[in-house]
Amino acid sequence: MGFTIAFAGKGGTGKTSLAGLTIKFLLSNRSGPVLAVDADSNACLNEALGVMIHATIGKLREESLQAVRGGGDRPGGMSMEQLFDYQVQQSLIEAKGFDLMVMGRPEGPGCYCAANNIIRKYTDLLSDKYPYVVIDNEAGMEHLSRRTTHRVDLLIIVSDPTYKGILTAKRIDELVDELKLDVDRRVLIINRVIGQEGEELKKMAEGFGMAVAGLIPQDEMIFKFDLEGKPVFELPEDAVSVQTVFGVLQSLQIP
Repeated sequence: MGFTIAFAGKGGTGKTSLAGLTIKFLLSNRSGPVLAVDADSNACLNEALGVMIHATIGKLREESLQAVRGGGDRPGGMSMEQLFDYQVQQSLIEAKGFDLMVMGRPEGPGCYCAANNIIRKYTDLLSDKYPYVVIDNEAGMEHLSRRTTHRVDLLIIVSDPTYKGILTAKRIDELVDELKLDVDRRVLIINRVIGQEGEELKKMAEGFGMAVAGLIPQDEMIFKFDLEGKPVFELPEDAVSVQTVFGVLQSLQIP
């Protein structure tokens, strides 16, 4: 199974941007393709990576269910499971150096269980083919309680530079233990730091027993890219955010 890095955190912390920059780091500093997994129903990792979505797991499942109910023919006499396996393989979005799998919205209002189980299953199946897997989880903690984050080598919890953000990160950290999730190592990154508040929040987090991997300064270039509709994946390597994120990841000694 590939080395799996997962991101978690409350909404608005910039974890999707960090996931995109992590993929950029792996492609720049490690060998082999990366499997990127957008496990957020509000898919936006593709925007950070600069690729278009042509299919999602949620949509495929809905179409498969409709085909079964409609009694449609299955190509080659495939079973429903074989057909869906084939469709998932075809749904992978191929890009230079990485492939992207997107969960997308589930089949019913407020029902995420089936789509989550599917994304979990195929992440496991496909990860054997990739040296690295990067999972961008949905905001908050529900994905942990549904156990969509599992068998993870490195869990990066992302916080904004606020007291509330650190408390949320602490709850996520505690939930990993409560649920006995299979997470080998977990660290905290405090993102979008402007002044000296980062050091104070770092001390607070460490007082809660969390390992702080680094502080990422706010980068105006990211805001500029957002305004212009450019993916953070295309940020130049001399951008302050890219340099800092790369430095933090390098210090984590990812094999």
